Amino acid sequence: MIKLYGVPGSRAMRCLWMLEELGIPYENIKTNFATGETRKPEYLKINPNGHIPALQDGDLTLWESLAINLYLARRYDKDLWPKTIAGEAHTFKWSLWAMTEAEEPLLTTLLNRMFLPEAERDKAKADDAATRFEVPLKVLDGELAGKSYLVSDGFSVADLNVASVIGWAPMAGIDLGAAANVAAWMNRCTARPAFGKAMSMMG
Repeated sequence: MIKLYGVPGSRAMRCLWMLEELGIPYENIKTNFATGETRKPEYLKINPNGHIPALQDGDLTLWESLAINLYLARRYDKDLWPKTIAGEAHTFKWSLWAMTEAEEPLLTTLLNRMFLPEAERDKAKADDAATRFEVPLKVLDGELAGKSYLVSDGFSVADLNVASVIGWAPMAGIDLGAAANVAAWMNRCTARPAFGKAMSMMG
């Protein structure tokens, strides 16, 4: 059985969402960075970086949440993997874009507005990061003009990967209302039953 190491309140949520979309059996082995579990020798044998999530599927061990999702979508395809080479290229593009363009400003905003202890928060950093996020948000909004989904006519791993990053925006106090195409697309993505099942694991 597939084993996913991590906790729902982390990047592991992206993979839990994917596993629920695929409807395949898996075990979520609760591994929490906040309690030091990711630094234990037995876990470092699975992911020497000491981060979550990590996935074990038979003899395969894989880290990096979006790479895990790309693997799962292709390996257990339930119409989430693109049907053409061009579609694959755009799927890789948008997954990498989410990490390189969108995640850092969102995470910086989130940390300094919510997650860090009050005394360690930097309002200037949060505001600067939120402003920087406006650029990738505009790019995504433009891409979604006249489209329901990023790569194909239906929901795919590209949408799941990007939406799982953009979903941090409301938590960071960033209103997506100014990007109407993104807001509507996010509503479509998060209305999926699999997303609801993954979110319910937050307890």
